[in-house]
Amino acid sequence: MGSEEITTSAESRGHLKQLVAIGLIASLIGIALGLAIDWFPTQASTQAEQVDTLWDVLVIFSVPVFVLVITIVLYCVWRYRMKPGEELKDGPPIHGNTRLEIIWTAIPAIILVALCSYAYVTLVDIEEADASALNVTVVGEQFTWTFYYQSDGRRIASPQLYVPRGRQVYFTVQSQDVIHDFWVPAFRMKIDAVPGVDTHLRVTPKTNGDYPVVCAELCGLGHSVMRQTAHVVDPSEFDKWLEDRASGATGGGETDEAGGNAGAPDGKAVFAAAACGSCHALQDAGTTGGTGPDLDEVLAGKDAPYIEKGIVDPGAEISPGFSEGLMPENFDETLQPAELDALVKYLDEVSG
Repeated sequence: MGSEEITTSAESRGHLKQLVAIGLIASLIGIALGLAIDWFPTQASTQAEQVDTLWDVLVIFSVPVFVLVITIVLYCVWRYRMKPGEELKDGPPIHGNTRLEIIWTAIPAIILVALCSYAYVTLVDIEEADASALNVTVVGEQFTWTFYYQSDGRRIASPQLYVPRGRQVYFTVQSQDVIHDFWVPAFRMKIDAVPGVDTHLRVTPKTNGDYPVVCAELCGLGHSVMRQTAHVVDPSEFDKWLEDRASGATGGGETDEAGGNAGAPDGKAVFAAAACGSCHALQDAGTTGGTGPDLDEVLAGKDAPYIEKGIVDPGAEISPGFSEGLMPENFDETLQPAELDALVKYLDEVSG
């Protein structure tokens, strides 16, 4: 072996050590940043904990792979760049390194199998059924969600999602028109709502609070405002809410300390709970939605019967510039009679 070959070999080993050092430092920094960044909203379900842990594991494995590839590419760009006078020079013939090719094929394959196995175990675990689960049917339609419960053999509808903390909820997800996607980011779980097909989702809420319910599938003009709220409450508060809903008591008014209804529903609260402001502008409510007509304009001078008909039968009269089917037609089902009356009264007062 000549002195030039020995020098080249020593230089290559020196470069290799530098690459390993750079890659190790960059990987540690990348992993630390990946774990330190708060990627997700509050963990509001037990499934969220497992999903976030899976994410962290993927970050730990993915960052070194990314750093390795980028480091090698940048090194090769620098080390084997064309120098002046080498424009027509051809490189030396290279047969390849069979052992190296086996290594860089086997190691990624092992990592992928391990990660896929861990992801599979996590998926099976978070979908484990609980015999005491609460059944809730979620129905999506342009552009709202409606939630149905069973109480004493009766089907109870609600424009808002209420679930008890600590009890698994078994969602049956349906669609009335196009494909939607039921998603509560704080639960970390989502699934498509497909016309004619029932899809299912299991979630165990663990943290009390109010969390946005959104549609994660482009479903039309009002997709961005297809939002409701998921309320995670204590089991006793949920039972009280469901009992009031089933008995026809309203949930839009002020509540007492026990979570029960303390009086007649408030029309403005019903307007907010039914997510009317996501599509309609109304000055008194401070909403600026543009998917539907501006209520300050279209309801000016209208009486209460006209307003009520526009809520329960929105297709009877379409405002100029808007098309049929933008507004759900089931508010007479999702709103209790007292809530509907309160909403009509409120709109009549603030738009007159």
